[in-house]
Amino acid sequence: MKPEIIKLLQDLNFTEYEAKAYLALLDKSPLSGYAVSLGSGVPRSKIYEVLGGLVERGEVLISHEDPSLYTPLPPQELIRLKKRRTEASFEAAETALEHYSFVSSNRENIWNITGADAILERAADAIRRAETRVLLEIWPEEAKLLEPVLRDASERGLDVLLVLYGELDFDFARVYPHDSSDEITREYGGRWIVVSADDREVVAGIVSLGADSRAAWTLHPGLVMPITEVIVHDLYIYELMQAHRETLEATFGPDLIELRKRYNAGPTGYSMAARLGLGG
Repeated sequence: MKPEIIKLLQDLNFTEYEAKAYLALLDKSPLSGYAVSLGSGVPRSKIYEVLGGLVERGEVLISHEDPSLYTPLPPQELIRLKKRRTEASFEAAETALEHYSFVSSNRENIWNITGADAILERAADAIRRAETRVLLEIWPEEAKLLEPVLRDASERGLDVLLVLYGELDFDFARVYPHDSSDEITREYGGRWIVVSADDREVVAGIVSLGADSRAAWTLHPGLVMPITEVIVHDLYIYELMQAHRETLEATFGPDLIELRKRYNAGPTGYSMAARLGLGG
């Protein structure tokens, strides 16, 4: 028997003995319990207990003769059965656990998230929970990874707005390109993401440092409000630049570069990773 197939069946909640018995029956059936033991390597002392469990779950059928004979559920039917049970279990769990979701204590905590993949998954979860609007500050690299969940949010009727550091065309969202995107990327030496879902949940952090990426997730109003306002103020600036670019650039330079220099937290090229003491 191929170990990889046994492992696949174990991933479907078979025990090792159950997987071996099922595969033996796929090779040849119907078989008596004794014959299944010989063909599978499952000890005779365990075979009837193993087969009994498979019969009880409907994954093996039994004919009550003397001796009893066993035959497997065909693979396609087995997979359909497993899918139905898994979906039913998820639905039942979702209903049962709904009462416990986002208990009030979560509003007082700030949770750390480590690793770019984990950060993006937490951002996706926040977007999935949103009911009215989603605001993001994001680079194209991460926006593309979140595109399916953002598109789904738009199709659910949510307002999806992105302040984008770069160029990307999402036909389902309102995209606001940030001026000086290339310069900001060089200046900070990395990319960040800020997600505000329904103005009540925020994910914010660095996503360009791989496993060293760091972010925070919170429902704390004291952080959700100002972080959301950061995105909103960038939207204000975009609208102002669209309407009065010539006047503003005459005072503050192209793309307001002189204003950026005035309030820059550190010298150009002093990377985000260095500022935070992270690798990369």
